[in-house]
Amino acid sequence: MPLNIGCTARPGKGRDNKTGSWRVFYPIFHHDKCTGCGICTLICPEGCIEVKEEKKYIPDLDYCKGCGLCAEECPGEAITMEKEEK
Repeated sequence: MPLNIGCTARPGKGRDNKTGSWRVFYPIFHHDKCTGCGICTLICPEGCIEVKEEKKYIPDLDYCKGCGLCAEECPGEAITMEKEEK
């Protein structure tokens, strides 16, 4: 891969690489509390939260970095962050 001037490597995004292996926390979605607002999908910096059906959001843990933004911004407190056991 050719290098850009002033940069050691080209910038990328998480979808280019599976980044879930280095997270410390992961999100747990509580579907019974979900209002279906979709804020979690908008706020996720990696775009790894999928809508499976109405009010059923599922994170792709291969790409989730465990940042917790989805849990922090969820107005219904339907997402909690749990410690990853490896």
